[in-house]
Amino acid sequence: MNVSFDEVRRVAFRALDGGGAAPGIDDDCGWGCAWLEACGYPGLQMLVEALEETPREARRPSLEEDAMGLDLKNVSAVFSAPNVVDVAVAKGRLFVRNVRHGLYFLPFTVRANIGIGCPVDPAFALGGERTKNPYAEKLATAYAQGLSVDD
Repeated sequence: MNVSFDEVRRVAFRALDGGGAAPGIDDDCGWGCAWLEACGYPGLQMLVEALEETPREARRPSLEEDAMGLDLKNVSAVFSAPNVVDVAVAKGRLFVRNVRHGLYFLPFTVRANIGIGCPVDPAFALGGERTKNPYAEKLATAYAQGLSVDD
C-alpha cells in the first residue's frame, strides 16, 4: 500500500508512545522509522521487533559510558538512537557495543552530519564528519510520492 511519509511517522510515533518509550524518543524515532522506510530500510519491521522483544522496563535505557564507550546491553536502538547520536556529536566520536537494530542510528547520523560505522554489526563507532548525503533524493521522492509499505 502507498502511504505518506507523515503517516508512517505517525504510526511509528503512536506505537512508541503507547509502548513506553521515553518522551521525545517516540517523536524522533517515529520520524527515523519513516526515514528508514523512505530509504529502503525495514524501519517498521525493526520497530515491531523492538516492541515485541524488549521488556517495557528496558525501553528507557540509561546512557552511562564506560572505558570502552557505550554498552547498549542489546536493547534496541529504537529506544535510544537520537540520544546516543547527541552524545556522539558532543564527544566527537563514540564507540557503541551490544547494539540491536543499529540501522536506527542512520537517520540521526545523517541529520547530524556525522559518520557511522557498520550499523548491522553489534559494535561500531559514531562520529567524525559526513561529507555527503546519499539519501536526499530518496527522501525527496518519498515526501512527494509516498512510501510503499506492507499492510
